[in-house]
Amino acid sequence: MPRFFTLHQAQRLIPDVDAAIRDAVFLKSECQQAASELQNARQQIVMAGGTLIHRDRLIAQKSRGETSAAKLNEAIEKIHSFGCQVKDLDLGLIDFPSLYRGEEVCLCWKLGETGIEYWHGVSEGFQGRKKIDQEFLDNHKGDLTN
Repeated sequence: MPRFFTLHQAQRLIPDVDAAIRDAVFLKSECQQAASELQNARQQIVMAGGTLIHRDRLIAQKSRGETSAAKLNEAIEKIHSFGCQVKDLDLGLIDFPSLYRGEEVCLCWKLGETGIEYWHGVSEGFQGRKKIDQEFLDNHKGDLTN
């Protein structure tokens, strides 16, 4: 069962979520770089007919990629442990489940934003973001009081 946040509750988590998503974005880049280097090394082996194998370097590249992937999974799990959801790692997009007029919605925050200023319906996603206004504030709730 998901946790539902008030805007205030979600806002208080932003510093922790910000640090964790920054780690995750960096680690994703590390994973991609390690995978690219490993693919390039494999292509060089094929082009050299398999005669120029730098086994230690290949093992190190593979290990680096696996380590980065494990740390990336840990960073994402840390974000999920707060009760929020990673929606787009490239954008640093995070959703905090909330309730608005009895329906599940998402408070929407993106890396680089100073706070949570938008919400959207569960099926609308980022493209359906709406500015949080007084009407929303008066009619949304979380699991617990602020």
